[in-house]
Amino acid sequence: MSRACVIVLDAVGAGALPDANDYGDQGSDTLGNVAKAVGGLDLPNLEALGLGNVEPLAGCSPQPGAPAVAGRLVERSKGKDTTTG
Repeated sequence: MSRACVIVLDAVGAGALPDANDYGDQGSDTLGNVAKAVGGLDLPNLEALGLGNVEPLAGCSPQPGAPAVAGRLVERSKGKDTTTG
């Protein structure tokens, strides 16, 4: 591999975490809620890279053969800010 591109969508929620109820965050899903509010996303490049593989998103279908890897991270600390979370 001669080149890599890393895209970090920091603070873009993709579904509620297992501890969401502990923080009053049940139902949180920034990315999914935005997709619903606008009638579906139109992000062809991110869709082709596998954004729809992270979670079901209106307008962004899963790409089984995507040439990239997409994933969701879960914080290990109890902090809910970027530095500790």
